[in-house]
Amino acid sequence: MRRYGSNTQGDYEHLTVEAEQPLLDFLLTHLEQSRSKIKATLQGQGIKVDGKTMTQFDYLLRPGMKVAVSKTKRNQQPFKSRYVKIVYEDRWLIVVEKQVGILSMAAGHSALNVKSILDDYFKKSRQHCTAHVVHRLDRDTSGLMVYAKDMDVEQMLEHTWHQTVYDRRYVAVLSGEMEQDEGTIENWLKDNKAYITYSSPVDNGGKLAITHFHVLDRTTDHSLVEFKLETGRKNQIRVHAADMGHPVCGDVKYGNGDNPIGRLCLHAWLLCFYHPVTHQPMEFETVIPPAFRHLFK
Repeated sequence: MRRYGSNTQGDYEHLTVEAEQPLLDFLLTHLEQSRSKIKATLQGQGIKVDGKTMTQFDYLLRPGMKVAVSKTKRNQQPFKSRYVKIVYEDRWLIVVEKQVGILSMAAGHSALNVKSILDDYFKKSRQHCTAHVVHRLDRDTSGLMVYAKDMDVEQMLEHTWHQTVYDRRYVAVLSGEMEQDEGTIENWLKDNKAYITYSSPVDNGGKLAITHFHVLDRTTDHSLVEFKLETGRKNQIRVHAADMGHPVCGDVKYGNGDNPIGRLCLHAWLLCFYHPVTHQPMEFETVIPPAFRHLFK
């Protein structure tokens, strides 16, 4: 282990990485602290990698990188919210897992939204930024989302979204037993005057929508299906599932009344994209909601 600079420089202890390894493993090796204490320091923004605050415990360090560990106690509390979990954060963006029942951003009179929760967190942690919405999930869909911390990064992500995101998958519980194991649905989607999205096998002036599906599990009553989006249109998975005759369970808009667990059974479980600034591949995944799995025991 090589140290650089003064050990007390800015109340940080400075370390240099010599071998490729996850950040948590490196810290456990070089700090005389418990795993839980190190994770709390990470969550409290007390760790920097090459000058940037890092909260991702499994961030992959490479030889030559500089790690700075705060020697002062952080004042702010670790982020806690029943609706939002921080999965990754750096100086440019933040990746979160959203729960059911919360909007991606403010709409109408609803105060409960992910953006306002993140803005409050940024303010309390003395970060001079706000959350900028890059893409949205419906209120009743759970899963992974990314927010930019400034307008420049938001514009970079938004304008190159289809080139930047190289894998994006959802998992859903569908009503009934799927006949096919896998396949692709391709048609055009357009909203009517009541804002209901409907599909057409020919170009109806709407947007081309392509969804790939793969059945993970099934019973005679339900099917657990993974969806990979080739295009990202409004309500795409929900409309395409209904087109197949197996709507998403709990879908009050396009469903058939089948609601086995009291929620829309749609979860964004995988999100992979190239970082807009560093251009590194960023890959995030969450567990399939246990309530989904329970239906197939």
